[in-house]
Amino acid sequence: MKAKIIVMPKKTVLDPQGKTVQHALESLGFKGIQEVRIGKFIEVELKGGNKAALKKKMDEACHKILSNPVIEDYEIALK
Repeated sequence: MKAKIIVMPKKTVLDPQGKTVQHALESLGFKGIQEVRIGKFIEVELKGGNKAALKKKMDEACHKILSNPVIEDYEIALK
């Protein structure tokens, strides 16, 4: 089973990297872009079959090390 994790800055947190990319896209002629947010995609290969236990384990990992819960939100999908 794989855990697919998306970590993004919270909407209330300024994203300077996203702003830089947004301005670069606009300067290259890509018009109409309202906002760009830059995050992380993490894929973890898991062993075991209990989906609820694996999701709980990944939630703990995200909270402790894969994200900064003060400034980032995360989503976990198990497949």
